[in-house]
Amino acid sequence: MSEKAITIEDLFYSYPGEDACLRGISFSVDRGETFGLIGPNGAGKSTLLLHMNGVLRGEGRVEVFGRPLRKDTVRLIRKQVGIVFQDPNDQLFMPTVFENVAFGPANMDLDRAEVELRTGRMLEAMGLSGYADRSADKLSLGEKKKVSLASVLVMEPDVLALDEPTANLDPGGRRTLIQLLRSIPGTKVIATHDLDMAFELCTRIALMDQGTIVAAGAAGDILADGDLLEKHSLEVPLSLLIATGAPPRTNSGWRPGP
Repeated sequence: MSEKAITIEDLFYSYPGEDACLRGISFSVDRGETFGLIGPNGAGKSTLLLHMNGVLRGEGRVEVFGRPLRKDTVRLIRKQVGIVFQDPNDQLFMPTVFENVAFGPANMDLDRAEVELRTGRMLEAMGLSGYADRSADKLSLGEKKKVSLASVLVMEPDVLALDEPTANLDPGGRRTLIQLLRSIPGTKVIATHDLDMAFELCTRIALMDQGTIVAAGAAGDILADGDLLEKHSLEVPLSLLIATGAPPRTNSGWRPGP
């Protein structure tokens, strides 16, 4: 039996003054797999990610590698689960690229030489060696996303949780980021609207809507179910249609021109 990296059971959460955002979520992620969370806007995907290392705390059970998330374990679990936010500006708050990536190691009681060595290695691995002294504010969105990812990976988490990693990227930046994510070993949980990326990277997928998981299974099975996806404002990814030779679905009110 595969070891469970993340186990969530009967999780409920409400933001103050609002209806429940998560309504009895239960699922698990195996060690080493890439797991996708898909669903329409407002489904609860981002909120669910933030429960994986205790940024948010709802009612229910959250375990990381068998360790329950509690007040006395949250510090260790935050080292194990690194979250990359959708907007890199929420993650980059230091003046330079080097300082942003070095911030985590510098707060781990490492000596300066070790911080600089670890940070330099991460910048090189991410193709950012020439960016160390550049202002984070002056980077493109794609560059910011890479620096944001580097600032989490440098902490060597066991689980990488990513919120809409390809959002708002141009095609070149999107392809670069997907290739980068594929090269990163370990457990990954990706919340995304980019179903082509999900088909390319994920082994299993959970479809969320209105705070619940309405379907879960092998990525190819979930993403090929056009009726299911359409009910939840999604579409079969084009890459899957091409791979299977299936014709694209069209709105019943549309007809091709002559």
